[in-house]
Amino acid sequence: MLETDRLLLRTWTEADVVPFSLMNGDPQVMEYFPSTLSSEESLQLYHRITAFMEKRGFGLFAVELKSSHEFMGFIGLSEPTFTAAFTPCVEIGWRLARPFWGQGFATEGARACLDFGFSTLHLQEIVSFTSKLNLKSIAVMERIGMQYAGEFEHPKLEPGHRLRTHVLYREGVISSGS
Repeated sequence: MLETDRLLLRTWTEADVVPFSLMNGDPQVMEYFPSTLSSEESLQLYHRITAFMEKRGFGLFAVELKSSHEFMGFIGLSEPTFTAAFTPCVEIGWRLARPFWGQGFATEGARACLDFGFSTLHLQEIVSFTSKLNLKSIAVMERIGMQYAGEFEHPKLEPGHRLRTHVLYREGVISSGS
């Protein structure tokens, strides 16, 4: 578990499944993803996230607001499942339910995850990426000190898809082979 002034970043519980599913079904939350997720797809994602955390000892933490213990979404580290010039790698990412937008929660939690990745996991580099249309997530990447490293075409999206062009940000020691 990680803790910030306002957030608990923790392992997932079954009580998180319903609010997670509601968040993933919100078209505004999922605006920069190919589609919203059904309840079944959210449950499958929940199982993938928890299995990854169990296997690797880190992952996408469930986030709750310390003051109310409300489930807010997730913030954490993962490993992309596609091949690109910068993979394999560890990625930092976040997804929060709309009531928690615009209050600095993503930035606060992401800073804690970067610190965890470098100081506890001893990672040499952490990347983040999103559709170049997702200006809010790009702003978070910049606020946490990540550096713009270029654009790429996301291989899981068809050519011509409005979200296919992504920006890549990096933090840490960048190897000369990247």
